[in-house]
Amino acid sequence: MGNISSIIKAIQDIMRKDVGINGDAQRIEQMVWMFFLKILDDREAELELIEDDYQSPLPEKLRWRNWAGDREGMTGDELMEFVQSKLFPALQSQELLKSPRREQAQVIQRIFADANNFMKRGTLMRQVINKINEIDFNNSGDWHTFGGIYEQILKDLQSAGNSGEFYTPRAVTKFIVNRVDPKLDEVVFDPACGTGGFLTCAIDHKRDNYIKTSRNNEELARTIRGVEKKPLPFMLCTTNMILHGIDTPRHINLDNTLSYPYKDYTEKDHVDVIITNPPFGGIEEDGIETNFPADLKTRETADLFIAVIIRRLRKHGRAAVVLPDGFLFGEGVKKTLKEKLLKECNLHTIVRLPNTVFAPYTGIKTNILFFTKGEPTKDVWFYEHPLPNGVKAYNKTKPMEFDEFKPEIDWWGDEADGFKTRVETPQAWRVSADELAANNYNFDLKNPHEDEQVSHDPDQLLVNYGIAQNDIQTLRDQLKVILSDALSGDRP
Repeated sequence: MGNISSIIKAIQDIMRKDVGINGDAQRIEQMVWMFFLKILDDREAELELIEDDYQSPLPEKLRWRNWAGDREGMTGDELMEFVQSKLFPALQSQELLKSPRREQAQVIQRIFADANNFMKRGTLMRQVINKINEIDFNNSGDWHTFGGIYEQILKDLQSAGNSGEFYTPRAVTKFIVNRVDPKLDEVVFDPACGTGGFLTCAIDHKRDNYIKTSRNNEELARTIRGVEKKPLPFMLCTTNMILHGIDTPRHINLDNTLSYPYKDYTEKDHVDVIITNPPFGGIEEDGIETNFPADLKTRETADLFIAVIIRRLRKHGRAAVVLPDGFLFGEGVKKTLKEKLLKECNLHTIVRLPNTVFAPYTGIKTNILFFTKGEPTKDVWFYEHPLPNGVKAYNKTKPMEFDEFKPEIDWWGDEADGFKTRVETPQAWRVSADELAANNYNFDLKNPHEDEQVSHDPDQLLVNYGIAQNDIQTLRDQLKVILSDALSGDRP
């Protein structure tokens, strides 16, 4: 397979010639449903080798191999007629649910309920199909490069004006899953799962550490759960699940987690592990805040998610959540939530990330909050993650790498013994819950070892330069006064 970026670019260039597609958003949606059907077909080819009696959830004529697999197959008006009049109506129809694989058919129907075919020219669609067919998703090399497709699509989502949908770097998701360490039988939930980055990382972690038999794989599928409210990321997440061996991702739902009344959550809704990077900086639609009690009512998305996360964790359940600096020092509902975290959970660690981790999507400084529900917090450890030596900022060509977290992992210790091996370092320090409460629940604390380090942040250097210039000017003024007084005293 060729370079993934070049394949995506070639597909986009073909689509730009089609009069039916207007802008990046439509191009992306068109690509995603086509990739979904190709990935599903490649996965079915593998299942047919494993299972003697495998039956597809799709009628034969609708399977990718039978209408799109032949480079010299349908094209022009014939292809457009098939897609518009047969493929889409059938995939959106209740008739699909009569399939022998009803649950998988339901997943496909949900995918296509909000999908659209924007292309108008069958010859151009055939060119796109042939480019997609260059990828074999049963080939390990091609399979692993699908992450590149996601990154490319997410970058395009940004230019299409879709706020809040930025890619969480693999280094961050892998570090979070590594530290939370979800076991095979533990339910892992992402309430704002986007394209499924955290969930697929959890799948890989469980497979690498806990999968021993085929029955374990069935257990794995049952324990991976997510909710995404936007159709396009939902489609990508479902596709990602299939690529990662979850053939019937029935626990990935197209919905808004925040639309469910807070008080209605019961023990059956509790989960073992929540890992997420909820949308922040966004405002929820009118009425959503009425699902929450008076002291938690707000329309700020990230705050509402934190309330739900605390509510839905079972006793001794673990969570890791990416949040912006604004949450750490915020007042109002943010203060209420921080108090709630300290009283109802053990907020044992806050990892403070450099402000370019999410470049180029956003420059907002972020933090990872790690907490366990059921016991109040005694102490919070802060760990300020430094930029690597010689790196002034992360960017597209120099992203954060998982290996950079090795110092944190080596330092981490064990929650079971209260992290007794942890020690303060130039990056790590401890603050008691009582101190944080006395500080009006402001968690945005300065590193007490900061004076021992040299900052290379340009903004901070400019501030330091300004302070130094003011000090110099003050000394000059004082010297002028002293000299003036001295000269005046020498006069007869």
